[in-house]
Amino acid sequence: MTTAAFTVNCSILLTDRPLLKRPSVVRDAGFDAVEFCWPFTEPVPSDRETAAFIRAIADAGVLLSGLDFAAGDMAAGERGMLSDPCRSSIFRDSVDVAIGIAEVLGTKAFNALYGNRIDGVNPAVQDEIAVQNLAYAANAADRIGAVVLVEPVSGARAYPLKKAIDAIEVIDRVVADCDHRVRNLRLLADLYHLSVNGDAVGSVLDTYGDRIGHVQIADAPGRGEPGTGTLDLVGYLDQLAANGYRGYVGLEYKATRPDPFDWLPRARRCIPHAGGACAPLWQN
Repeated sequence: MTTAAFTVNCSILLTDRPLLKRPSVVRDAGFDAVEFCWPFTEPVPSDRETAAFIRAIADAGVLLSGLDFAAGDMAAGERGMLSDPCRSSIFRDSVDVAIGIAEVLGTKAFNALYGNRIDGVNPAVQDEIAVQNLAYAANAADRIGAVVLVEPVSGARAYPLKKAIDAIEVIDRVVADCDHRVRNLRLLADLYHLSVNGDAVGSVLDTYGDRIGHVQIADAPGRGEPGTGTLDLVGYLDQLAANGYRGYVGLEYKATRPDPFDWLPRARRCIPHAGGACAPLWQN
């Protein structure tokens, strides 16, 4: 019997609601955790904006299970600043902001999107600055007992990390360059992105099971709710559980109907308890 503790990505879902209202909508739908991409328009928001975001999470009574670092203009196609030599200091400023939020809300996972290849910039230069910035982020997160995630992404031609091995190689380089002092970098296994990019998802889950720090799901094709495509999401989550994964599963899909959660019975929206026990998934 598959079990999973779900967290709702409030940057991808519920986009018809004001951003700061979404955590309470998630709570009212029966979930107890949320995750966000960078929720601010600038890499360094004002104190007022930061306080309002923290208050929205706290007032809703949900856990902020995960948060992306600033990733540039996502709507315009940017996918991170980690590897941009011209924005290294801006990226690090966003790390400091994110860690400050996490210290209040108890967040333990941060996604560091790698960034697109930049025309006119040597890829080796981008990779070197990415290593340095990942080490900075990992050290900052380690101070609060958190992990930093590296994610393969689909749908962005210039994004260099397509498959799980690409992210693992980046992580390994950071670890080696830091003389193995960095131990909190993990793979973000978004099962939709992996599948669309041609990865053998089942093989990834077995090969890198002990290196997965977070999981996200959407069905494929279409990136809709589970059950709208052909991915064996139940089977993959069974496999993850068998391999010892006990973290949250992020719901990061595009809603195709008025109630984006109607595929999952309310009783199975999985309020996790001590020891990791939670209700079974949507299929028996």
